[in-house]
Amino acid sequence: MIRVHHLENSRSQRVLWLLEELGLPYEVIRYARNPKTMLAPPELRGVHPLGKSPIVEDEGIKLIETGAIVEHLVKKGDGFGPPDDLPGMLLWRQFLHYAEGSLMPPLLALLVVGRLGLLGRPARKPLLGMFAQHLRYLESELQTREWFTGSEITAADVMLSFPLEAATQRGGLDGRYPRLQAWLQRIHARPAYKAALAKGGPYAYA
Repeated sequence: MIRVHHLENSRSQRVLWLLEELGLPYEVIRYARNPKTMLAPPELRGVHPLGKSPIVEDEGIKLIETGAIVEHLVKKGDGFGPPDDLPGMLLWRQFLHYAEGSLMPPLLALLVVGRLGLLGRPARKPLLGMFAQHLRYLESELQTREWFTGSEITAADVMLSFPLEAATQRGGLDGRYPRLQAWLQRIHARPAYKAALAKGGPYAYA
């Protein structure tokens, strides 16, 4: 049985969603954020020294990093892997890593700046401008296809879900990006996504 150490309002929601899509049996261990600091609780450090979520236990291994977890689950399950054609496969691999490597850092910077209040205001506008480049790029990628790697949903879409959901609250993803908004609506309508929300508990970005 796959065990998921799941923190509310975090990247690990994607892992639950993918498990539901793949139909793999799993157990959820929920963790709540500190209401004052919004940090993960110290109990997660008892599972892994970094104390970050998601952490997946499977086959005697504790695996961290959402991208690595997603690749592992895709190999165990049926579907959501790369398309058969080379361009689709390369897009799949690109977006799998782009979600955390390029898209999340400016979003995290916006979160920190927002918590600084007046001190953070000077940095907010340039950060939003930087993130808008990503949104324009991703909007253009959906101009000719429904999903990010082609006509079928894959794990690349799963990986992109969290940063783009968070972007609707702090990254400027609004009506200027109708394709991205429609993509989010398609995701949120999926039965597996709804089932993952029921199992994962509070999630502020759906």
